[in-house]
Amino acid sequence: MKKLLGLISLLSFLTCLPVFAEDSQAQTIQKINQFIDEWHDDAAHSRMAYFDKMAKDGVYIGTDKTERWTREDFKVWAKPAFARPSAWAFKVLDRHVAMTSDQSVIWFDEQLQTQMGICQASGVVRNTSDGFQIEHYQLSLTVPNELIDYLSEGVKKIEQK
Repeated sequence: MKKLLGLISLLSFLTCLPVFAEDSQAQTIQKINQFIDEWHDDAAHSRMAYFDKMAKDGVYIGTDKTERWTREDFKVWAKPAFARPSAWAFKVLDRHVAMTSDQSVIWFDEQLQTQMGICQASGVVRNTSDGFQIEHYQLSLTVPNELIDYLSEGVKKIEQK
């Protein structure tokens, strides 16, 4: 009888594992959304904690082709913006999150309302024993397809100078 109860308990536990894994992934998605929202809020309120959320060797790629910043270089570049009450304010319009099965690496893409208009961004976050760390973030302007030829010609003219 004890063996039968033990077997039933084991089978019950094993059949519930996928549910626990899904809940855990859902919880991680909720936590990562909160983490990224806080990161954006840090910039909106010029809190230096913004940079602490980036990994020490993390990279931020801005909208200009020259903007590939390591965390420390980005901090130096952004210092004047963070001296103001708000460095920049990004409002999330949409975000998609995915992760490895062990939840150690998380990637996301998001659409943002910014002072530049609608932007898109993507990022990679590492889930460490010390919490989440942004390893890579890339911000891009959205350009309607109808303007591509016009804008690319303008870029070519600037680059030829």
